[in-house]
Amino acid sequence: MTRKINEHLRTKDALLAASLYYQQHEKMEAIASQLGTSRSTVSRLLQYARETGLVKIEIHNPRDTTNSVAMRLSELFDIKAHVVATSSRLTELERLDRTAKVAAQIVAASIDSRLTVAVAWGATLSAITKSLPSKDVYDVNVVQMNGAANVRTSGMSYTGGILGRFAQSFGASLHQFPVPALFDDPATKAAMWRERSVQRVLDLQRRAGLFVFGLGAPAAGIPSHVFADEYLDEADRKTIADEQIVGDCATVFYRADGSNNDISLNARSSGPSFEQIRAIPRRLCVVASPTKRHSLLGALRAGLITELVVDEQCARALLDELNP
Repeated sequence: MTRKINEHLRTKDALLAASLYYQQHEKMEAIASQLGTSRSTVSRLLQYARETGLVKIEIHNPRDTTNSVAMRLSELFDIKAHVVATSSRLTELERLDRTAKVAAQIVAASIDSRLTVAVAWGATLSAITKSLPSKDVYDVNVVQMNGAANVRTSGMSYTGGILGRFAQSFGASLHQFPVPALFDDPATKAAMWRERSVQRVLDLQRRAGLFVFGLGAPAAGIPSHVFADEYLDEADRKTIADEQIVGDCATVFYRADGSNNDISLNARSSGPSFEQIRAIPRRLCVVASPTKRHSLLGALRAGLITELVVDEQCARALLDELNP
């Protein structure tokens, strides 16, 4: 009888200790004080709780859940998807940094000798280039896909830093595109596109075998440069609202359904047409924020992406949009 009482008391103490330790995250010293016993006794009670099944510890590998999300994205959109495990507690900058580091390794693995790589500038690409490893390849060209000049700056310094780091990692030749991101007049763009110096860059763009890019969004957590800086005037912002634009790819704007026809801004854009983008064999997109889920969905529906690196929260938010 005494043995049963002792066993009952031990179980009761073990349950209390386990509850305080695993559920309320109390330290062993605090638990020992509450139970009027020693730290070593608390340790034995926790061990007893595990051995008798009062407590079961399960390890959930986040890679298992991210692989499941990646498979769903791959099946839905016929792409190769990489989902980066991230916590909802991370800041936007931390999420971008973690996603960019994974993307940098994938980009480096994708670079081969005699390859022309097209790059669209932006905050995401800037983060990627900071983590790019060096790779010994030869005869690689890196070409800028869209201009960056606006009424305030030529954009050369900003884009030069991003593309310069990209090219340096692979000993590549760099070809910048010193034109406005958005022309004031489509006729000016048409005239400049006839210039031989511009045609040389456009020809390199058409020869690209890999396109590396992020996506802009009007309400991104980390403001997209095209939407946040002096690229758009009030009339342009009204157009974005009126035409239900959710994002841009290399300064080419589109809607949530992936359409971009009759968007007046695109007639002034220095970025490539969607037909030109889809002609590039490999198109690696990197997105890091659930605030970009509509932009990502539009790009996927437009068929712009063959390979995607995305943070887990954005991937899940996108799937929730499809299955509310």
